[in-house]
Amino acid sequence: MDKLNFALIGCGRIASKHATAIENLESANLVAVCDPREERAAEYAKRFNIPWYRDYHDMLQNQKDIDVVNILTESGNHAKNAIDVAKYGKHLIVEKPMALSLDDADKMIKTCDENNSRLFVVKQNRYNIPIKKLREALEQGRFGKLIMGTIRVRWCRRQDYYDQDAWRGTWTMDGGVLANQASHHLDLLEWMMGDVESVYAKTMTALANIEVEDTGVAILKFTNGALGIVEATTATRPIDTEGSISILGEKGMVEVGGFALNEIKTWQFEDKRPEDDEILEKHKTNPPNVYGFGHIEYLKDAIECVKSGKKALVDGLEGRKSLELIHAIYESAETGKEVPLRFKSQKCRLGEKNNG
Repeated sequence: MDKLNFALIGCGRIASKHATAIENLESANLVAVCDPREERAAEYAKRFNIPWYRDYHDMLQNQKDIDVVNILTESGNHAKNAIDVAKYGKHLIVEKPMALSLDDADKMIKTCDENNSRLFVVKQNRYNIPIKKLREALEQGRFGKLIMGTIRVRWCRRQDYYDQDAWRGTWTMDGGVLANQASHHLDLLEWMMGDVESVYAKTMTALANIEVEDTGVAILKFTNGALGIVEATTATRPIDTEGSISILGEKGMVEVGGFALNEIKTWQFEDKRPEDDEILEKHKTNPPNVYGFGHIEYLKDAIECVKSGKKALVDGLEGRKSLELIHAIYESAETGKEVPLRFKSQKCRLGEKNNG
């Protein structure tokens, strides 16, 4: 198994990063693409000189050499696509969020287990060099007692972004800034700070003409006693400003910012070590001019997991954690109450099915 053969389902905005990452990996081949919009699939087929399909069942029945399928469709279709593909015994890489409803996420995990399909949920920012250094410091105990974790997403998405496709900005197929743009940041916050005990949130639709929120804030209480702050909006004007995470402990503080969690802004510890200067000199940012760096590193690790059988950094169960947190945030925003995790949803509309 020198190389794994990949196929893409969905040739929209994110597909370019996946295709380019596969192209840059010696251990991977892109062998097919699929999209119901013929012009999208044909464009990738021409670029990589590979077959294209409009129906993924046709693709999987005709090309037995496919090892891994990347699900890059609308968020509301991830679960159906993944469950269908898993029944062919293929390994799965699913873009965030893995699903919109927790029931669908559970069905995905169960179906993959039953068919010996590895399920990987894309959280490529975990592979950013500054984030990896932050995680290492955390695992070394350099923060001591954790006090507070904060994420900020201050991005600009104007009406024309939501008007590109009918599914954008809907509860049934997309969700708002918290389910979409901030899902990576919420994943990192929980990964760094630990399990969430409860959440209290407020959301609003400030500028965009959409069903869902374009702005949200939340206060989190973690099981270790620390607090968390979430600030997320696509109503920043005139341009994207920030995507950041900061971790405060009794013995130090780190902030990773930039546009996309790609630059160390603050690195301060009471127990200053020689490697701190090296981190700030050599590992402050991701390598320049590497398009899709996080996706390349993510796919490289997924390939290694398939080949060696090692545990994935973000499998289905790990991917479900941030989805459950997103649901709790929406539940709190709808009810106006503090919501404990491990709750039974009553008001959360994310992933709701159309009536009729």
